[in-house]
Amino acid sequence: MRDAPWILVNTETSGSRAPVFVVAIGAQRMRGWEPEGPSFHGLLNRDEGTPPETAREGGHAREMLERDDESAEAAYGAFAEYTADRPLVAYPLRYHLDQVLIPDWEQLGIGPIGTRGFCARCLAQRLLDPSPAGSVRLPALRRHYGLPGRGPYPALDDVETVIDLLAWVLRPMAERRGLDSWQSVCDFTTQEWYPTRIGFGRFKGRRFREAESDDALHDWIVGLSRSSNPRNPAAGAWYLARLAERERADRTRPREEAGAGPGEGPGALETGIVIYTDPAVEGLRRRIAAARTRLAEVEAEYMNVRARVEFVEWKLYDLLRDRYRRRDRLARLVDHRRRYVEALLQDGEEEAESVAGAHERAQEDLDADYESLDRDAESRSEPTPEQEREIKALWRKLVKMYHPDRHAGEPEKRERYNRLIQAINQARDGGDVGVLREIANDPEGFSRRQGWGRLDIGDDDAPDRLRQLCDGLEAQIVTLLDRLNGLRNSAAFDLYNRVEAAPETLDEIAGEEGAILDEEIAALEAEAEQLGTEIEELTGEPCQVTL
Repeated sequence: MRDAPWILVNTETSGSRAPVFVVAIGAQRMRGWEPEGPSFHGLLNRDEGTPPETAREGGHAREMLERDDESAEAAYGAFAEYTADRPLVAYPLRYHLDQVLIPDWEQLGIGPIGTRGFCARCLAQRLLDPSPAGSVRLPALRRHYGLPGRGPYPALDDVETVIDLLAWVLRPMAERRGLDSWQSVCDFTTQEWYPTRIGFGRFKGRRFREAESDDALHDWIVGLSRSSNPRNPAAGAWYLARLAERERADRTRPREEAGAGPGEGPGALETGIVIYTDPAVEGLRRRIAAARTRLAEVEAEYMNVRARVEFVEWKLYDLLRDRYRRRDRLARLVDHRRRYVEALLQDGEEEAESVAGAHERAQEDLDADYESLDRDAESRSEPTPEQEREIKALWRKLVKMYHPDRHAGEPEKRERYNRLIQAINQARDGGDVGVLREIANDPEGFSRRQGWGRLDIGDDDAPDRLRQLCDGLEAQIVTLLDRLNGLRNSAAFDLYNRVEAAPETLDEIAGEEGAILDEEIAALEAEAEQLGTEIEELTGEPCQVTL
């Protein structure tokens, strides 16, 4: 294990409502139990794939993702280069790899990155059984062992917490277990396992080995092994098999306490201006001016096409909003009931109750999202040709003059221009020609009224800076043209073209989409009912996770 190379990875997503996209990746190369070299962090700009109304976990607003301007393909390319085909480990692996990364790669047409490693949460769950923190969730373990929160980015913060947990708690325990190779750790975390302390039902809190002397508990485990529900017999059979291994009971019983206790973790300018007379400077300035003009034209075209496509999508949403909401509420119900059953079997009723509470909050968030979407849908109106022409002209002029790349090497100035360009884009998206006129007529005054400070539209005279700016602008043009082509080749653009050519087809399309949604709803209702029956059998009470 000491020399094994692998990658510890964590993701942040666009939320739990399908389709789910990755918006941030944090990762760290590992060599054995130790970090190796710099960490990796990437923000993914999903462009038209993620609606601006979608709230992102970790606080990444759409404007931040657009500002960082790293496409999903580019970010994953950098991530693939960073991993160098090493095994991926996550906390937990099934969520970050199977439910998030792999579906995202498939949706984008990207091949697999890295190989499958072990689940860090499973390692903690087995080594700490029963967990002295009452749970193996990272926040609980961080508090119990006094692990620091160190990262500036949420995706990296959890990666660093897992590194600390491995170093101060799990590694010593693993080595005492004889887990001294990569394969032994992988085998340990993938073998069938259930908690030694029963976490649900009438014997909640009892150790399953007490069934050796308690006939009632033994009979309950036997009943669990004979259940008609698919998951329960596996748990019951596992407990019975462990009970049958009397000779090995003493040396296979997990330790009561987890390695380190609460007290054993960590308490633990350049100001000069140089004027160049190199004639190449003038050539660079001409290239920059041409690139800015072209970039503004391409951005205007892209935003115009995207606005038209989104307007048709909003009209379709308006016709199907009730079905979308019903489908998404049921999808969350099924997801949380699955987690509820898993929590009952793996972690006990307390964890299951937290799943129920999380479900209630998630449904409230979903309802709030839909109420916001409904308000936006009702306020949307198609701009007149005259309004479109004025908005397009004003926006193109402003983007050309105040693009943040003018100050790529000056973070404070770039931040002011990022805020200004966000205001310009928001006015464009909302069709607010008044704000665009205000900025165009008095940009300095507008910036001061927002508290952003003084604007400076001059360029650095240094040839290296000018060349860097020129290359950056030309690269953005190529990237934006790729996005425009991608948008024009998308299913959303096909929908727009169909409705533009024959507006009456929108009702026909809504009917087709509605039939698909009805099938999804029926399947989800059936699965939710089956899971509810399974939960009631385990707990003896009606399921707490409801619509």
